[in-house]
Amino acid sequence: MTDLALADEVTPEQHKRLRWALVLISLAQLMVVLDSTIANIALPYIGRDLDIGQANLTWIVTGYALTFGGFLLLGGRLADLMGRRRIFIVGVLLFAVASLVGGFAQNEAMLLGARAFQGLGAALASPAALALIATTFPAGRERNRAFAVYAAMAGVGAAVGLILGGWLTGLEDPLGIEGWRYTFLIVVPIGLGAALFAPRFFDESERHEGELDVPGAITGTAGLLAIVFGLSRAGEEAYGWDAPSTIVSLVLGVALLALFAVVETRVQHPLLPFRIFASRNRAVAFAVMMIVPAAMFAMFFFLSLFIQLVVGYSPLHTGFAFLPFSIAMIISATAASKLISHVDPRYLSGVGTILSAIALFGFSRLDVPQSASGILSATADGGFLGADVDYWTHVLPFIVLMAFGMGLNFVPLTLVAVHRLRAQDSGIGSGVLNTMQQVGGALGLATLSTVALHFSTARAEEAAPQVAAAAQGQLSPEQLGGLAAVVGFADGATHAFLVGSLMMLAASVIVWLFLDVHHDELATDEAPEGVVVH
Repeated sequence: MTDLALADEVTPEQHKRLRWALVLISLAQLMVVLDSTIANIALPYIGRDLDIGQANLTWIVTGYALTFGGFLLLGGRLADLMGRRRIFIVGVLLFAVASLVGGFAQNEAMLLGARAFQGLGAALASPAALALIATTFPAGRERNRAFAVYAAMAGVGAAVGLILGGWLTGLEDPLGIEGWRYTFLIVVPIGLGAALFAPRFFDESERHEGELDVPGAITGTAGLLAIVFGLSRAGEEAYGWDAPSTIVSLVLGVALLALFAVVETRVQHPLLPFRIFASRNRAVAFAVMMIVPAAMFAMFFFLSLFIQLVVGYSPLHTGFAFLPFSIAMIISATAASKLISHVDPRYLSGVGTILSAIALFGFSRLDVPQSASGILSATADGGFLGADVDYWTHVLPFIVLMAFGMGLNFVPLTLVAVHRLRAQDSGIGSGVLNTMQQVGGALGLATLSTVALHFSTARAEEAAPQVAAAAQGQLSPEQLGGLAAVVGFADGATHAFLVGSLMMLAASVIVWLFLDVHHDELATDEAPEGVVVH
């Protein structure tokens, strides 16, 4: 069935309903992604106001990522068994209530508990939302556009989160409460609104036969929780890959996932039916969607720190520096949704991964003074080491290039990942895709953080005595240590970008070699004669 034919079958009334359904799904996805970054800039303020130590402060970020990544498979299967609209509503309501509790948290336990339940709500809502797109929007132009908007929200949400986080945190006690609390409260009306209007614009999906695979749910969820926790620990400077908690968590996670795989082959209604991996193209999409978000979120992490610590931007200025990413991502995803009707996914994603690799390589070329005299000259009188890094020529072009690469990747790969899934597997298929993104993001950040730490430590140790000799006693030990740390971080970040570029090239090779689906196939849910739908 062609794209044009499908467009003719959608009446104006149906089109209006689909448009509002897309608005709800987009807001829900924006809410989920937004909360991955919006609290980052507020961490120092939260720690001060609630008296949370530095070691536990990272749990504000880790707690959300942990429950989000750990419960995605369970959330996807519950959507298939109990109804996708129902689970979507439960997820966004849970997210909204948890955000409200977090916004008025009075102590550390209350806030960390709220973050964990935010992650659980996101794990229920996100795969249900993606499955609702696959089952609500007809194949072809309507579905392509829906996936484009959904994909754009991944980049837009992360960038907007940085902007809102910087702005809200800087507010001076509006309405008598601290500004950081609004980083939680701002998503409450989004969640409540999505839950309120979902019954109006979504039909409830058919409940499918089967019981919840409890042994699979326990082993799979526990395994993912352990893996995400271990990767989060590996990415933290205070722990690293050789920390006992990291090693134990990763080994336990792998063991539990191995047990999960055994359980799934022996139960009648598995939590994760392995038939969804039988399609080579879907498996390729899953694999590449582990690598692509890893590079994107690593870019946000290292580049946001670089332009603050090295270039000297304020938190709010940093957030606005990423605004062009959101705009370019929307343009790119929209273009990809139109091109996918005429161009095979291999070419769109292949070009997208190459563009992203070039962007990351461009970030790896960010240059700061290397000689001791150059370092002292740049930082004299309170200056910043990277003061000569020009945003318009050294940063902006690669931010835009990265956004275009992401849009060309997310849209076709998401379409391929959920294409022709059995109706009873749409939720779990969406859950697997989201899990790949979460685990991939954690793995990528942990890996690149390790690379950055290695080079930053070596460079700081090299620079410290050279700068001390050139300064001739004019710097205190604290000043010297801080300056060496910034010099080291700049070197570590650029090496992390370089490795990220190599990761994207590896993803590109996988796409060009193994992704083989024609664009015409994505315009219909009907399998060609003789083709088995998995």
